Amino acid sequence: MKILVAYSSKTGNTRKLAEAIHLVLPDADLCPMASAPNPAQYDLIFMGCWIDKGTADLEAQAFMAKIHDKPVALFFSLGAYPDSAHAAECQETVSGLLASCSVVDRFMCQGAIDPELIEWMKALPKDHGYGPTDSRKKLWKDAETHPDKDDLKAVSNWATGVLAAV
Repeated sequence: MKILVAYSSKTGNTRKLAEAIHLVLPDADLCPMASAPNPAQYDLIFMGCWIDKGTADLEAQAFMAKIHDKPVALFFSLGAYPDSAHAAECQETVSGLLASCSVVDRFMCQGAIDPELIEWMKALPKDHGYGPTDSRKKLWKDAETHPDKDDLKAVSNWATGVLAAV
C-alpha cells in the first residue's frame, strides 16, 4: 500500500504530528503539502493541517481540492481544547472539505498558538469574542506545551490503528 503523509504547519505543531505518524509508518512518503506529489498515486493519505478561523488553513484547502476518491485519515492541531464544541465543529467543517473522499478517521490535538495571534488577541477589548479574558489566558497557557509527548504517542497509536483498519 502506497501511503502519503502530507501536512501544512505554520508553527510546527502539525509538522510534529506528521513526523510522529511517519515514525510508525516509515515506508510512507512524508512531505509538506507545498511540495507533495500528486495524491492520485497513493492508496491512503494521512492529511494534516492547522485550524484557521474554524477551518483548514488555505494551503491545506488547496491541497484537499486535489484529492478525489481516496481514503483520507485527517489530523490537525488547533489552539482550542480538543473536547470543546469549537473543536468538534472544526472536525466536521474540515471533513466536509473532503466530500469526494472517504474520511476513514480523524485525529486532533491542541497545539501551541501562534504568538503573533496571541499578541493580537491581547490588544482586543475584554468583551470582544477573542479578547483577553481569564479563561482565554488559561487556554493560551495550556496550549503552550502542545503537542506534547502524550499527544505524539496518541497520534502514533491512532495512525497504526488507521492502517490496520483499512
